[in-house]
Amino acid sequence: MDQIKKTGGTALVPFLVFVVLFLGAGLALDDFYALPSPVAVVCGIIAAFILLKGSINAKVDAFIKGCGDSQIITMCVIYLLAGAFAAVSEAIGGVDATVNLGLTYIPVQYLALGVFLLASFLSTATGTSVGAIVALGPIVVGLAEQSGSPLPIMLGALLGGAMFGDNLSFISDTTIAATQTQDCDMKDKFRVNLLIAGPAAFVTIGLLLFAGLQTTAAQEVLPVAKEIDFLKIAPYLLVLFLAVYGINVFVVLVLGILASGVVGIAGGDLDVLLFSKKVYEGFTSMTEIFLLSMLTGGLAEMVRQAGGIQFLLNNANKMINGYRSAQLGIGLLVSGVNSAIANNTVSIVVTGPVAKEISQRYAIKRLKTAAIIDIFACIVQGLLPYGAQILIMLNFTGGKVQFLDVLPYAWYLYLLLLFTLLAIYTPFVDRFLLKKEVNKLQARETVAN
Repeated sequence: MDQIKKTGGTALVPFLVFVVLFLGAGLALDDFYALPSPVAVVCGIIAAFILLKGSINAKVDAFIKGCGDSQIITMCVIYLLAGAFAAVSEAIGGVDATVNLGLTYIPVQYLALGVFLLASFLSTATGTSVGAIVALGPIVVGLAEQSGSPLPIMLGALLGGAMFGDNLSFISDTTIAATQTQDCDMKDKFRVNLLIAGPAAFVTIGLLLFAGLQTTAAQEVLPVAKEIDFLKIAPYLLVLFLAVYGINVFVVLVLGILASGVVGIAGGDLDVLLFSKKVYEGFTSMTEIFLLSMLTGGLAEMVRQAGGIQFLLNNANKMINGYRSAQLGIGLLVSGVNSAIANNTVSIVVTGPVAKEISQRYAIKRLKTAAIIDIFACIVQGLLPYGAQILIMLNFTGGKVQFLDVLPYAWYLYLLLLFTLLAIYTPFVDRFLLKKEVNKLQARETVAN
Protein backbone atom coordinates (compact mmCIF):
# COMPACT_ATOMS: atom_id res chain seq x y z
CA MET A 1 0.00 0.00 0.00
CA ASP A 2 1.28 3.47 -0.93
CA GLN A 3 2.48 5.38 2.14
CA ILE A 4 3.40 8.97 2.96
CA LYS A 5 7.20 9.25 3.14
CA LYS A 6 8.86 9.86 6.51
CA THR A 7 10.15 13.42 6.87
CA GLY A 8 10.62 13.71 10.64
CA GLY A 9 10.25 17.18 12.10
CA THR A 10 9.18 18.69 8.76
CA ALA A 11 5.94 16.73 9.10
CA LEU A 12 4.96 18.97 12.03
CA VAL A 13 4.89 22.10 9.85
CA PRO A 14 1.20 21.62 8.85
CA PHE A 15 0.26 21.56 12.54
CA LEU A 16 2.28 24.73 13.06
CA VAL A 17 0.45 26.35 10.14
CA PHE A 18 -2.84 25.61 11.87
CA VAL A 19 -1.70 26.91 15.28
CA VAL A 20 0.10 29.99 13.97
CA LEU A 21 -2.80 30.95 11.71
CA PHE A 22 -5.31 30.55 14.52
CA LEU A 23 -3.09 32.48 16.95
CA GLY A 24 -2.17 35.16 14.43
CA ALA A 25 -5.78 35.79 13.44
CA GLY A 26 -6.73 36.08 17.09
CA LEU A 27 -4.00 38.63 17.80
CA ALA A 28 -4.64 40.61 14.62
CA LEU A 29 -8.40 40.74 15.06
CA ASP A 30 -8.24 41.03 18.86
CA ASP A 31 -10.66 38.10 19.01
CA PHE A 32 -9.46 34.52 19.26
CA TYR A 33 -12.85 33.25 18.10
CA ALA A 34 -13.17 35.45 15.02
CA LEU A 35 -11.55 32.90 12.70
CA PRO A 36 -13.48 29.59 12.85
CA SER A 37 -11.10 26.87 13.97
CA PRO A 38 -12.18 24.41 11.22
CA VAL A 39 -11.06 26.97 8.61
CA ALA A 40 -7.66 27.24 10.30
CA VAL A 41 -7.24 23.47 10.39
CA VAL A 42 -8.22 23.22 6.70
CA CYS A 43 -5.29 25.54 5.97
CA GLY A 44 -3.08 23.12 7.88
CA ILE A 45 -4.46 20.22 5.84
CA ILE A 46 -3.73 22.07 2.60
CA ALA A 47 -0.18 22.68 3.85
CA ALA A 48 0.12 18.94 4.59
CA PHE A 49 -0.88 18.03 1.05
CA ILE A 50 1.71 20.47 -0.31
CA LEU A 51 4.63 19.80 2.08
CA LEU A 52 4.41 16.10 2.94
CA LYS A 53 6.16 13.74 0.55
CA GLY A 54 4.27 10.96 -1.16
CA SER A 55 1.53 10.42 -3.69
CA ILE A 56 -1.77 12.30 -3.56
CA ASN A 57 -3.57 8.98 -3.13
CA ALA A 58 -1.47 8.13 -0.08
CA LYS A 59 -2.21 11.51 1.49
CA VAL A 60 -5.94 11.22 0.78
CA ASP A 61 -6.04 7.69 2.21
CA ALA A 62 -4.25 8.85 5.38
CA PHE A 63 -6.54 11.85 5.75
CA ILE A 64 -9.73 9.80 5.31
CA LYS A 65 -8.42 7.14 7.70
CA GLY A 66 -7.83 9.79 10.37
CA CYS A 67 -11.22 11.44 9.85
CA GLY A 68 -12.99 8.09 10.04
CA ASP A 69 -11.12 6.76 13.08
CA SER A 70 -13.59 5.08 15.44
CA GLN A 71 -12.58 7.25 18.38
CA ILE A 72 -12.98 10.42 16.31
CA ILE A 73 -16.44 9.38 15.09
CA THR A 74 -17.46 8.36 18.61
CA MET A 75 -16.32 11.75 19.90
CA CYS A 76 -18.30 13.55 17.20
CA VAL A 77 -21.53 11.66 17.87
CA ILE A 78 -21.23 12.36 21.60
CA TYR A 79 -20.78 16.05 20.77
CA LEU A 80 -24.06 16.03 18.84
CA LEU A 81 -26.00 14.32 21.62
CA ALA A 82 -24.49 16.59 24.29
CA GLY A 83 -25.46 19.64 22.24
CA ALA A 84 -29.02 18.37 21.84
CA PHE A 85 -29.38 17.73 25.57
CA ALA A 86 -28.07 21.18 26.47
CA ALA A 87 -30.34 22.90 23.94
CA VAL A 88 -33.53 21.08 24.99
CA SER A 89 -32.82 21.47 28.71
CA GLU A 90 -32.23 25.20 28.30
CA ALA A 91 -35.40 25.54 26.19
CA ILE A 92 -37.58 24.09 28.97
CA GLY A 93 -36.08 26.54 31.49
CA GLY A 94 -33.58 24.26 33.19
CA VAL A 95 -30.91 26.96 33.45
CA ASP A 96 -33.34 29.54 34.85
CA ALA A 97 -34.68 27.02 37.37
CA THR A 98 -31.14 26.25 38.56
CA VAL A 99 -30.29 29.94 38.96
CA ASN A 100 -33.52 30.61 40.87
CA LEU A 101 -32.80 27.66 43.15
CA GLY A 102 -29.43 29.13 44.06
CA LEU A 103 -30.71 32.66 44.60
CA THR A 104 -33.43 31.40 46.93
CA TYR A 105 -31.08 29.71 49.36
CA ILE A 106 -27.90 31.86 49.27
CA PRO A 107 -27.40 34.03 52.38
CA VAL A 108 -26.19 37.52 51.46
CA GLN A 109 -22.86 37.30 53.30
CA TYR A 110 -22.06 34.07 51.48
CA LEU A 111 -22.88 35.26 47.98
CA ALA A 112 -19.42 34.39 46.63
CA LEU A 113 -19.67 30.88 48.07
CA GLY A 114 -23.15 30.51 46.60
CA VAL A 115 -21.96 31.73 43.21
CA PHE A 116 -19.15 29.15 43.23
CA LEU A 117 -21.55 26.31 44.09
CA LEU A 118 -24.19 27.46 41.63
CA ALA A 119 -21.66 27.86 38.79
CA SER A 120 -20.18 24.45 39.63
CA PHE A 121 -23.52 22.71 39.37
CA LEU A 122 -24.66 24.62 36.29
CA SER A 123 -21.45 24.03 34.33
CA THR A 124 -21.38 20.36 35.37
CA ALA A 125 -24.99 19.93 34.29
CA THR A 126 -24.67 21.79 31.01
CA GLY A 127 -21.08 20.85 30.17
CA THR A 128 -19.93 24.39 29.41
CA SER A 129 -18.04 26.97 31.43
CA VAL A 130 -18.89 29.70 28.93
CA GLY A 131 -22.59 28.84 29.20
CA ALA A 132 -22.48 29.07 32.99
CA ILE A 133 -20.68 32.42 32.86
CA VAL A 134 -23.12 33.79 30.28
CA ALA A 135 -26.09 32.68 32.40
CA LEU A 136 -24.76 33.86 35.75
CA GLY A 137 -22.45 36.77 34.84
CA PRO A 138 -25.08 39.55 34.69
CA ILE A 139 -26.75 38.23 37.84
CA VAL A 140 -23.45 38.10 39.74
CA VAL A 141 -22.57 41.67 38.76
CA GLY A 142 -26.03 42.91 39.75
CA LEU A 143 -26.02 41.09 43.10
CA ALA A 144 -22.54 42.43 43.94
CA GLU A 145 -23.69 45.98 43.27
CA GLN A 146 -26.92 45.59 45.26
CA SER A 147 -25.35 43.84 48.25
CA GLY A 148 -22.05 45.72 48.34
CA SER A 149 -20.08 42.47 48.03
CA PRO A 150 -16.59 42.76 46.47
CA LEU A 151 -17.07 42.18 42.74
CA PRO A 152 -13.56 40.74 42.04
CA ILE A 153 -14.12 37.99 44.64
CA MET A 154 -17.55 37.25 43.18
CA LEU A 155 -16.10 37.01 39.68
CA GLY A 156 -13.25 34.82 40.89
CA ALA A 157 -15.82 32.48 42.44
CA LEU A 158 -17.83 32.45 39.21
CA LEU A 159 -14.75 31.66 37.14
CA GLY A 160 -13.66 28.88 39.50
CA GLY A 161 -17.08 27.24 39.66
CA ALA A 162 -17.51 27.42 35.89
CA MET A 163 -14.14 25.77 35.26
CA PHE A 164 -14.77 23.14 37.96
CA GLY A 165 -17.91 21.93 36.22
CA ASP A 166 -16.47 22.14 32.73
CA ASN A 167 -13.53 20.00 33.82
CA LEU A 168 -15.69 17.29 35.43
CA SER A 169 -18.89 17.27 33.38
CA PHE A 170 -19.71 14.13 31.42
CA ILE A 171 -21.11 16.19 28.54
CA SER A 172 -18.30 18.75 28.41
CA ASP A 173 -16.47 18.78 25.07
CA THR A 174 -13.16 18.75 26.96
CA THR A 175 -14.11 15.57 28.85
CA ILE A 176 -15.32 13.94 25.66
CA ALA A 177 -12.11 14.87 23.84
CA ALA A 178 -9.85 13.79 26.73
CA THR A 179 -11.49 10.39 27.22
CA GLN A 180 -11.79 9.58 23.53
CA THR A 181 -8.21 10.55 22.65
CA GLN A 182 -6.95 8.42 25.55
CA ASP A 183 -9.46 5.62 24.95
CA CYS A 184 -10.86 5.40 28.48
CA ASP A 185 -14.29 5.43 30.12
CA MET A 186 -15.79 8.72 31.24
CA LYS A 187 -16.84 7.41 34.64
CA ASP A 188 -13.30 6.20 35.39
CA LYS A 189 -11.78 9.52 34.31
CA PHE A 190 -14.40 11.31 36.42
CA ARG A 191 -13.38 9.41 39.55
CA VAL A 192 -9.69 10.15 39.07
CA ASN A 193 -10.45 13.75 38.16
CA LEU A 194 -12.63 14.12 41.26
CA LEU A 195 -9.79 12.88 43.48
CA ILE A 196 -7.81 15.90 42.29
CA ALA A 197 -10.48 18.55 41.72
CA GLY A 198 -12.57 17.59 44.78
CA PRO A 199 -10.00 18.66 47.41
CA ALA A 200 -9.31 21.86 45.45
CA ALA A 201 -13.04 22.64 45.46
CA PHE A 202 -13.38 21.91 49.19
CA VAL A 203 -10.50 24.20 50.09
CA THR A 204 -11.97 26.88 47.82
CA ILE A 205 -15.30 26.53 49.61
CA GLY A 206 -13.48 26.97 52.92
CA LEU A 207 -11.75 30.13 51.68
CA LEU A 208 -15.01 31.58 50.36
CA LEU A 209 -16.75 30.70 53.63
CA PHE A 210 -14.05 32.52 55.57
CA ALA A 211 -14.23 35.49 53.17
CA GLY A 212 -17.99 35.59 53.74
CA LEU A 213 -17.50 35.79 57.50
CA GLN A 214 -15.24 38.81 56.99
CA THR A 215 -17.64 40.57 54.62
CA THR A 216 -20.32 42.95 55.82
CA ALA A 217 -22.97 43.26 53.11
CA ALA A 218 -24.59 46.60 52.53
CA GLN A 219 -27.92 44.89 51.97
CA GLU A 220 -29.23 41.98 54.00
CA VAL A 221 -32.00 40.84 51.67
CA LEU A 222 -31.56 39.50 48.14
CA PRO A 223 -33.98 40.35 45.34
CA VAL A 224 -36.90 37.92 45.39
CA ALA A 225 -36.17 35.01 43.08
CA LYS A 226 -38.77 33.60 40.76
CA GLU A 227 -40.69 30.46 41.64
CA ILE A 228 -38.54 27.35 41.42
CA ASP A 229 -39.64 24.47 39.18
CA PHE A 230 -37.68 21.49 40.49
CA LEU A 231 -38.97 19.28 37.68
CA LYS A 232 -36.96 21.30 35.15
CA ILE A 233 -33.75 20.54 37.05
CA ALA A 234 -34.54 16.80 37.11
CA PRO A 235 -33.05 15.99 33.65
CA TYR A 236 -29.69 17.41 34.75
CA LEU A 237 -29.73 15.29 37.89
CA LEU A 238 -30.77 12.22 35.88
CA VAL A 239 -27.82 12.60 33.49
CA LEU A 240 -25.36 13.16 36.35
CA PHE A 241 -26.65 10.13 38.27
CA LEU A 242 -26.66 7.76 35.29
CA ALA A 243 -23.21 8.90 34.16
CA VAL A 244 -21.67 8.45 37.61
CA TYR A 245 -23.38 5.07 37.90
CA GLY A 246 -21.53 3.98 34.77
CA ILE A 247 -24.28 3.75 32.16
CA ASN A 248 -23.06 4.03 28.56
CA VAL A 249 -22.71 7.69 27.63
CA PHE A 250 -24.86 7.32 24.50
CA VAL A 251 -27.69 5.86 26.57
CA VAL A 252 -27.27 8.55 29.22
CA LEU A 253 -27.52 11.41 26.75
CA VAL A 254 -30.45 9.95 24.81
CA LEU A 255 -32.36 9.41 28.07
CA GLY A 256 -31.47 12.95 29.13
CA ILE A 257 -32.79 14.39 25.87
CA LEU A 258 -36.01 12.39 26.16
CA ALA A 259 -36.46 13.34 29.84
CA SER A 260 -36.05 17.04 29.02
CA GLY A 261 -38.49 16.65 26.15
CA VAL A 262 -41.10 14.96 28.33
CA VAL A 263 -40.78 17.65 31.01
CA GLY A 264 -41.04 20.39 28.39
CA ILE A 265 -44.04 18.90 26.62
CA ALA A 266 -45.85 18.11 29.89
CA GLY A 267 -45.21 21.65 31.16
CA GLY A 268 -46.28 23.33 27.93
CA ASP A 269 -42.83 24.75 27.14
CA LEU A 270 -42.46 22.49 24.10
CA ASP A 271 -44.53 20.57 21.64
CA VAL A 272 -43.28 17.60 19.62
CA LEU A 273 -42.29 19.76 16.62
CA LEU A 274 -40.49 22.37 18.75
CA PHE A 275 -38.76 19.57 20.65
CA SER A 276 -37.40 18.16 17.39
CA LYS A 277 -36.25 21.63 16.33
CA LYS A 278 -34.41 22.15 19.61
CA VAL A 279 -32.69 18.78 19.21
CA TYR A 280 -31.53 19.86 15.76
CA GLU A 281 -30.43 23.25 17.08
CA GLY A 282 -28.33 21.36 19.61
CA PHE A 283 -26.78 19.34 16.81
CA THR A 284 -25.91 22.45 14.79
CA SER A 285 -24.48 24.21 17.85
CA MET A 286 -21.77 21.55 17.81
CA THR A 287 -20.91 21.96 14.13
CA GLU A 288 -17.63 23.78 14.75
CA ILE A 289 -16.22 21.33 17.29
CA PHE A 290 -17.58 18.39 15.25
CA LEU A 291 -15.76 19.53 12.11
CA LEU A 292 -12.66 20.51 14.05
CA SER A 293 -12.34 17.08 15.68
CA MET A 294 -12.89 15.21 12.43
CA LEU A 295 -10.53 17.37 10.37
CA THR A 296 -7.87 17.41 13.09
CA GLY A 297 -8.07 13.62 13.21
CA GLY A 298 -7.34 13.51 9.48
CA LEU A 299 -4.46 15.96 9.78
CA ALA A 300 -3.01 14.08 12.76
CA GLU A 301 -2.99 10.79 10.82
CA MET A 302 -1.16 12.42 7.90
CA VAL A 303 1.41 13.91 10.28
CA ARG A 304 1.75 10.57 12.11
CA GLN A 305 2.40 8.60 8.94
CA ALA A 306 5.00 11.19 7.91
CA GLY A 307 6.85 10.66 11.20
CA GLY A 308 5.93 13.95 12.86
CA ILE A 309 4.46 12.41 16.01
CA GLN A 310 7.46 10.12 16.42
CA PHE A 311 9.82 13.08 15.98
CA LEU A 312 7.97 14.99 18.69
CA LEU A 313 8.06 11.97 21.01
CA ASN A 314 11.79 11.44 20.48
CA ASN A 315 12.51 15.05 21.42
CA ALA A 316 10.09 14.97 24.35
CA ASN A 317 11.88 11.90 25.69
CA LYS A 318 15.11 13.89 25.89
CA MET A 319 13.44 16.18 28.45
CA ILE A 320 11.50 13.43 30.24
CA ASN A 321 13.46 11.30 32.67
CA GLY A 322 10.79 9.12 34.18
CA TYR A 323 7.20 8.34 35.09
CA ARG A 324 6.44 11.57 36.97
CA SER A 325 8.24 13.96 34.65
CA ALA A 326 6.31 12.35 31.77
CA GLN A 327 3.04 13.36 33.42
CA LEU A 328 4.27 16.91 33.94
CA GLY A 329 5.50 16.96 30.35
CA ILE A 330 2.05 15.99 29.10
CA GLY A 331 0.52 18.78 31.19
CA LEU A 332 3.01 21.36 29.91
CA LEU A 333 2.43 20.21 26.33
CA VAL A 334 -1.32 20.79 26.44
CA SER A 335 -0.78 24.03 28.40
CA GLY A 336 1.54 25.40 25.74
CA VAL A 337 -0.88 24.62 22.92
CA ASN A 338 -3.79 26.04 24.90
CA SER A 339 -1.86 29.24 25.56
CA ALA A 340 -1.27 29.59 21.84
CA ILE A 341 -4.81 28.99 20.59
CA ALA A 342 -6.93 29.92 23.65
CA ASN A 343 -9.23 26.95 23.24
CA ASN A 344 -9.06 24.09 25.74
CA THR A 345 -10.98 21.60 23.61
CA VAL A 346 -8.84 22.22 20.53
CA SER A 347 -5.66 21.90 22.60
CA ILE A 348 -6.79 18.50 23.91
CA VAL A 349 -7.73 17.26 20.44
CA VAL A 350 -4.39 18.41 19.01
CA THR A 351 -2.15 17.05 21.78
CA GLY A 352 -4.20 13.95 22.63
CA PRO A 353 -2.39 11.53 20.31
CA VAL A 354 1.04 12.64 21.54
CA ALA A 355 -0.07 12.43 25.16
CA LYS A 356 -1.33 8.89 24.53
CA GLU A 357 2.01 7.82 23.07
CA ILE A 358 3.93 9.30 26.00
CA SER A 359 1.63 7.68 28.56
CA GLN A 360 2.02 4.28 26.88
CA ARG A 361 5.79 4.60 26.81
CA TYR A 362 5.99 5.46 30.52
CA ALA A 363 3.14 3.18 31.70
CA ILE A 364 0.85 6.01 32.81
CA LYS A 365 -2.75 4.91 33.23
CA ARG A 366 -4.95 6.19 30.42
CA LEU A 367 -7.59 7.62 32.75
CA LYS A 368 -4.91 9.53 34.68
CA THR A 369 -3.55 10.96 31.42
CA ALA A 370 -7.08 11.97 30.41
CA ALA A 371 -7.55 13.75 33.74
CA ILE A 372 -4.17 15.51 33.49
CA ILE A 373 -4.68 16.91 29.98
CA ASP A 374 -8.21 18.04 30.82
CA ILE A 375 -7.10 19.70 34.07
CA PHE A 376 -4.08 21.53 32.63
CA ALA A 377 -6.17 22.77 29.70
CA CYS A 378 -8.84 23.92 32.17
CA ILE A 379 -6.36 25.81 34.36
CA VAL A 380 -4.67 27.61 31.47
CA GLN A 381 -7.96 28.43 29.73
CA GLY A 382 -9.38 29.92 32.92
CA LEU A 383 -6.35 32.16 33.47
CA LEU A 384 -5.85 33.40 29.90
CA PRO A 385 -6.63 37.13 29.64
CA TYR A 386 -7.67 36.53 26.04
CA GLY A 387 -9.72 33.38 26.77
CA ALA A 388 -13.46 33.40 26.14
CA GLN A 389 -14.32 32.87 29.81
CA ILE A 390 -12.41 35.92 31.07
CA LEU A 391 -13.40 38.16 28.15
CA ILE A 392 -17.12 37.42 28.49
CA MET A 393 -17.09 37.74 32.26
CA LEU A 394 -15.26 41.10 32.28
CA ASN A 395 -17.55 42.41 29.55
CA PHE A 396 -20.50 42.16 31.96
CA THR A 397 -18.78 44.57 34.36
CA GLY A 398 -18.76 47.42 31.83
CA GLY A 399 -15.07 48.09 32.42
CA LYS A 400 -15.40 48.42 36.21
CA VAL A 401 -13.18 45.39 36.79
CA GLN A 402 -10.02 44.41 34.88
CA PHE A 403 -8.28 41.07 34.44
CA LEU A 404 -5.62 41.85 37.06
CA ASP A 405 -8.38 42.64 39.58
CA VAL A 406 -9.86 39.14 39.25
CA LEU A 407 -6.57 37.23 38.95
CA PRO A 408 -5.76 37.18 42.72
CA TYR A 409 -9.19 35.65 43.46
CA ALA A 410 -9.08 32.74 41.00
CA TRP A 411 -8.45 30.57 44.06
CA TYR A 412 -9.90 27.36 42.69
CA LEU A 413 -7.62 27.31 39.64
CA TYR A 414 -4.47 27.82 41.74
CA LEU A 415 -5.56 25.11 44.16
CA LEU A 416 -6.39 22.80 41.25
CA LEU A 417 -2.83 23.23 39.95
CA LEU A 418 -1.44 22.52 43.43
CA PHE A 419 -3.46 19.31 43.88
CA THR A 420 -2.65 18.19 40.33
CA LEU A 421 1.08 18.50 41.05
CA LEU A 422 0.52 16.54 44.26
CA ALA A 423 -1.28 13.86 42.24
CA ILE A 424 1.71 13.68 39.89
CA TYR A 425 4.48 13.69 42.51
CA THR A 426 2.82 11.71 45.32
CA PRO A 427 1.49 8.14 45.19
CA PHE A 428 -2.07 8.87 46.37
CA VAL A 429 -3.83 8.71 42.98
CA ASP A 430 -1.62 5.86 41.78
CA ARG A 431 -2.56 3.81 44.84
CA PHE A 432 -6.22 4.44 44.06
CA LEU A 433 -5.70 3.22 40.49
CA LEU A 434 -3.80 0.15 41.69
CA LYS A 435 -6.56 -0.67 44.18
CA LYS A 436 -9.12 -0.26 41.42
CA GLU A 437 -7.24 -2.73 39.21
CA VAL A 438 -6.96 -5.24 42.05
CA ASN A 439 -10.70 -4.99 42.70
CA LYS A 440 -11.42 -5.60 39.01
CA LEU A 441 -9.19 -8.67 38.96
CA GLN A 442 -10.83 -10.04 42.10
CA ALA A 443 -14.26 -9.44 40.58
CA ARG A 444 -13.26 -11.33 37.43
CA GLU A 445 -11.88 -14.24 39.46
CA THR A 446 -15.11 -14.41 41.47
CA VAL A 447 -17.16 -14.55 38.26
CA ALA A 448 -14.85 -17.18 36.77
CA ASN A 449 -15.12 -19.36 39.87
